Amino acid sequence: MAHPKRKISKTRRDKRRTHYKASDQQISTCSKTGESHLYHRAHWHEGKLYYRGKVLVDADQNSEN
Repeated sequence: MAHPKRKISKTRRDKRRTHYKASDQQISTCSKTGESHLYHRAHWHEGKLYYRGKVLVDADQNSEN
């Protein structure tokens, strides 16, 4: 098994692992609302929380109860 001659810092390892992820976020448009949002994220539009074209939370109904 490989055996390093010196310790590599955790900071260098973390920079290497996360360096490309900040610019790798993709933007999508919702088919129902036409709203732009990040992939795999829910988004609010007119008092409703949408995820994958479906309403998860309706703020108007929650405030009435």
